[in-house]
Amino acid sequence: MVDPLSSVLDGTDPLSMFAATADPAALAAATDSSRKKRDRDDNSVVGSDFEPWANKRGEILARYTTTEKLSINLFMGSEKGRAGTAAFAMSEKVRTRLEELDDFEEGSQKELLNLTQQDYVNRIEELNQSLKDAWASDQKVKALKIVIQCSKLLSDTSVIQFYPSKFVLITDILDTFGKLVYERIFSMCVDNRSVLPDHFSPENANDTAKETCLNWFFKIASIRELIPRFYVEASILKCNKFLSKTGISECLPRLTCMIRGIGDPLVSVYARAYLCRVGMEVAPHLKESLNKNFFDFLLTFKQIHGDTVQNQLVVQGVELPSYLPLYPPAMDWIFQCISYHAPEALLTEMMERCKKLGNNALLLNSVMSAFRAEFIATRSMDFIGMIKECDESGFPKHLLFRSLGLNLALADPPEGDRLQILNEAWKVITKLKNPQDYINCAEVWVEYTCKHFTKREVNTVLADVIKHMTPDRAFEDSYPQLQLIIKKVIAYFHDFSVLFSVEKFLPFLDMFQKESVRVEVCKCIMEAFIKHQQEPTKDPVILNALLHVCKTMHDSVNALTLEDEKRMLSYLINGFIKMVSFGRDFEQQLSFYVESRSMFCNLEPVLVQLIHSVNRLAMETRKVMKGNHSRKTAAFVRACVAYCFITIPSLTGIFTRLNLYLHSGQVALANQCLSQADAFFKAAISLIPEVPKMINIEGKMRPSESFLLEFLCNFFSTLLIVPDHPERGVLFLVRELLNVIQDYTWEDNSDEKIRIYTCVLHLLSAMSQETYLYHIDKVDSNDSLYGGDSKFLAENNKLCETVMAQILEHLKTLAKDEALKRQSSLGLSFFNSILAHGDLRNNKLNQLSVNLWHLAQRHGCADTRTMVKTLEYIKKRSKQPDMTHLTELALRLPLQTRT
Repeated sequence: MVDPLSSVLDGTDPLSMFAATADPAALAAATDSSRKKRDRDDNSVVGSDFEPWANKRGEILARYTTTEKLSINLFMGSEKGRAGTAAFAMSEKVRTRLEELDDFEEGSQKELLNLTQQDYVNRIEELNQSLKDAWASDQKVKALKIVIQCSKLLSDTSVIQFYPSKFVLITDILDTFGKLVYERIFSMCVDNRSVLPDHFSPENANDTAKETCLNWFFKIASIRELIPRFYVEASILKCNKFLSKTGISECLPRLTCMIRGIGDPLVSVYARAYLCRVGMEVAPHLKESLNKNFFDFLLTFKQIHGDTVQNQLVVQGVELPSYLPLYPPAMDWIFQCISYHAPEALLTEMMERCKKLGNNALLLNSVMSAFRAEFIATRSMDFIGMIKECDESGFPKHLLFRSLGLNLALADPPEGDRLQILNEAWKVITKLKNPQDYINCAEVWVEYTCKHFTKREVNTVLADVIKHMTPDRAFEDSYPQLQLIIKKVIAYFHDFSVLFSVEKFLPFLDMFQKESVRVEVCKCIMEAFIKHQQEPTKDPVILNALLHVCKTMHDSVNALTLEDEKRMLSYLINGFIKMVSFGRDFEQQLSFYVESRSMFCNLEPVLVQLIHSVNRLAMETRKVMKGNHSRKTAAFVRACVAYCFITIPSLTGIFTRLNLYLHSGQVALANQCLSQADAFFKAAISLIPEVPKMINIEGKMRPSESFLLEFLCNFFSTLLIVPDHPERGVLFLVRELLNVIQDYTWEDNSDEKIRIYTCVLHLLSAMSQETYLYHIDKVDSNDSLYGGDSKFLAENNKLCETVMAQILEHLKTLAKDEALKRQSSLGLSFFNSILAHGDLRNNKLNQLSVNLWHLAQRHGCADTRTMVKTLEYIKKRSKQPDMTHLTELALRLPLQTRT
């Protein structure tokens, strides 16, 4: 006979047939949308202050490892279970499923032995993928068998040290299975007409979904073994939402009672942890069920020290101190779940229960790890009393003090108890013989000491750390913890004069013998200094200490050091240099810069900063003396100039050197050091031929001509006010610069040389004025030296003619088809220069300007809009006094149309 209920599941009922004809794309979109909404709702059930299980997963897998060989039973699925067509008779489906179950019962499993840990992990991942594949191919029975088989592995404690990691791996598979079942049932409630609301009730689920849901629970209930039955049912606990409003609240107590049947306390506590995990995901409001789970655990807690466990440990050769640390991941999670948003009274109750259980160290540690730090801190002395009296067999007291210290780093204990708390904790910590145990505990309590006490107590703690970690070079195995100590100290001591007056701080730094670690520590110190030091300092304690720190960073630079690392180190050292100030003691400041140059010679950005700092020092001296140097200050300024002149050649960047020569020359000129300024400018001129065609800009090769043009324009602006040397002739610097520009090898299709010559014309035009546009105070420029002398003006005019000849020669070379546009643009540019800087009353110059105007339009390449505006400007200027000659010029400048 055909079961009428089963026929409904066969898809022949009207609702299923209607759903089958629905638009699959719309159905998929509706399902996907509702799934995303549910995921958001699930995530918002508990607040962001609740640490999710996913955060603990990686730590557990990394911590609980083994070198022993492992075994695993793999399900060898048959091909009989593949889904057929919809035309299959119901009796055939039933027969097929029964055959599959028989196959499973008859031992379709393969045991893999002698697996390494990595092999084991790989096999578990394969099973997880097999589960997804089986589900995707509609082999639901095979998927269930895989989950059952995996769950059975959680009853195996043969390699006990690996059990926590095994639990993590297996429960990943259970989570996958639970999600697949839930999504499958949920999809049955979705059709093209409606989608389940975000917070649906069982009434919203259709009969097909409920029937399928019940079917899953019945299948799971028929699993013979307790552990797989418990885990598989717990994994689909959320599916109770489809059946009744009280389904989850009824199932949780029953599953809690099921755990009582698990005899092994380790297996039992992880089962309770899984139930808490699922419970917090689907029903965090049902705290009573979670609490019942926890109190059940407390009742059976003494089993850990029972004969059965002891015998098992003897068989496996595991000591109690190695066995008990297997419990904290599960216990901490259980405590975290029950303590989430729990009132303070619950902590009081927990403490009382701990006392009744003899202040068991393992239990006490989980209590301190789970409850809010504020609750723990206010009861610090009570916990210290319990720690003193606790039974520490297998779980040492120093770990309890570490857990207490972690809480006190987050919350403050009562003020009157703070010193006593530190004394009680440090009595235990300082007696530890194992350096690793000691440093793990001391690192936590250093923060408490820095937070609540003065440099005296911090110095005592650092001295004790040095005492424990120096013998047998134990510090070499504890660099991460020692780094944390340094970070915590500098986080609380922002006054570096106080920090470096801590006697044991620098000896503590000496323990960082490994160069890479030492450099990282130095970087942390310098970052803190730059961040927190508000005012410049000249404190010798700070200067000596930080010079040592910066020297350590600098000396780590070698040929293999990355550019980013050099840039970071330079930034930190420059930050220190900028914060050093000796006030009006300029000589001491210069001595500091001299010492810094010798110490940091391998970092070019630091040398650049030092040159800028020395130039700034010279200008500050000028400011103090109001430009009237005494013999002493004049000598000091010359010393500053000499510092820069000596330092610049050691730099590698060509444009860095050019700009610094120019900048330093300007500073020398401002301080009336004329011969030194000439030396800087001559050095810059002699360096120009070395400028390469391509330069590296932030890792990319770029043409250098545009950068050279920018530099030369700046240089010309300075040369205007540089007085001629009495023994070198008229405009000797300008002549030398022009020779260099003439000899420089320019790119074939480049017009930069002509643009530079145009700038030279602007300079020469400015030099022919009776009074220059600008001056430097107390420095006589050529307008004062020559006083408009006719010979000087004649030399100036000769240079102008020479430069103009070069420009015109270049324009002739551009008379080719491909260069006509460049010719037009340069011609118009040259015309504008003559218009702005030339005396157009000169007939030759006037005629040249007209010729250039025609040249710009000759081949139809002119920028018509610009030329129109230029002509309008000429007409407007012609109306000004003494500019009537421009009227005639405007008449000689026709505008040609494109046609």
